[in-house]
Amino acid sequence: MSQYTALIIDDEPDIRDLIALTLQRMDMECYQAGSVSEALALLQQRPYHFCITDMKLPDGNGLEIIELCNAKYPDMPIAMITAFGSMDLAVNALKAGAFDLVAKPIDIVRLRELVQAALRLTKVPANLDSVPSSQGLLGNSAVMAQLKDKIRKVARTQAPVFIHGQSGTGKELVARLIHHQSVRANQPFIAVNCGAIPKDLMESEFFGHIKGAFTGASADKAGFFKAAQGGTLFLDEVAELPLDMQAKLLRVIQEKAVRAVGSEHEDAVDVRIVSASHKDLQALVDQEAFRQDLYFRLNVIQVCVPRLAERPEDIPLLTRHFIRKYAQEWGMPEVDLSPRAADALQQYSFPGNVRELENILQRAFTMAEGELISIDDLSLSEQSPSMTQSHHNSGELTIETNNLEAYLENIERLAITQALEATRWNKTAAAEKLGISFRALRYRCKKLAID
Repeated sequence: MSQYTALIIDDEPDIRDLIALTLQRMDMECYQAGSVSEALALLQQRPYHFCITDMKLPDGNGLEIIELCNAKYPDMPIAMITAFGSMDLAVNALKAGAFDLVAKPIDIVRLRELVQAALRLTKVPANLDSVPSSQGLLGNSAVMAQLKDKIRKVARTQAPVFIHGQSGTGKELVARLIHHQSVRANQPFIAVNCGAIPKDLMESEFFGHIKGAFTGASADKAGFFKAAQGGTLFLDEVAELPLDMQAKLLRVIQEKAVRAVGSEHEDAVDVRIVSASHKDLQALVDQEAFRQDLYFRLNVIQVCVPRLAERPEDIPLLTRHFIRKYAQEWGMPEVDLSPRAADALQQYSFPGNVRELENILQRAFTMAEGELISIDDLSLSEQSPSMTQSHHNSGELTIETNNLEAYLENIERLAITQALEATRWNKTAAAEKLGISFRALRYRCKKLAID
């Protein structure tokens, strides 16, 4: 008796038989349906380890089956057979919960790889509890429970994911967890900060180059896509890509192939794209600063990471985690927060989110004397509601606070942010504009939780 069962749904008997023959050779017991009604009847009779359905059926379409299976049989991966050129339908299938897509005419090798990946889902942990605590997504609030559930569902598909959230909320951590929960977990996870790559090096960094392709190309280079082969490529701050690079990225996603700089042939790549930005991509599309077609390809499934201010009940848990982390790293005894310090953290707005909380606690841990972190040790840059910011007619910024250090930090943060915005977040140019070294700017950005 076969270890696995599969349901094949297509109104063309020849297609069903081709798929069934392929799956039977993989030791799968196959059941066939030629319509939505037949498929629904078979789904009620027994559980299946895998399902594949055509889009167009005599009495409906495959989207109905995908939506039903996603609701009633969430642990069963379901693939969609799509005709060439029907990208809108393919995107809708992925959004409805399809595991992956198979294009007509069906490539048997591609089909086998897809089925093998789908069956590996049975060996992937069903929740985030298996993630090591050092990599976990900390928080017991309702919004974090929703986020963890979304990650679990998203990880079970091959669809591109766009992660939106403010700087410091943990977008890369979410991307890593999606990878960790997916069938690609044992393959590479490559994280790329799109805003940190010089424009003239982007094509080589992403797609690789061959020896002699340009001055300085002394050896072949694989590039990010090939480095992530079989795994996940995380494009952080994807909004920073220039328009010409956006067009090249779109082509790679469409063709699933890359051409290294200087090469005359393309190499196939199998990479799942997860992207992120703290900017509103739809607004950039409206401003014609981001390609609409690329936006649709990247934003098949969207995951929103909440601000720390939206989950203040998680602050004590995060605080204890970071204090324990630095106590272990530095070989020092753990300390507690004074009641006033704990209350101040609960009231603070955290413009830098979780990253800023960690920076604050790291600094406070080193400054604390005795067994308690005081409110002064925290050195919060904003003491709400006693501190406000307002612009006068002169255009000068007035910051009302009794804390001189907080005042100076806010002035420094404002000057750096304005310089970065004026240079489109080019740190080298911003450092020149501010009259400081690149290293000094990088230190100040980290200190002030500016991303």
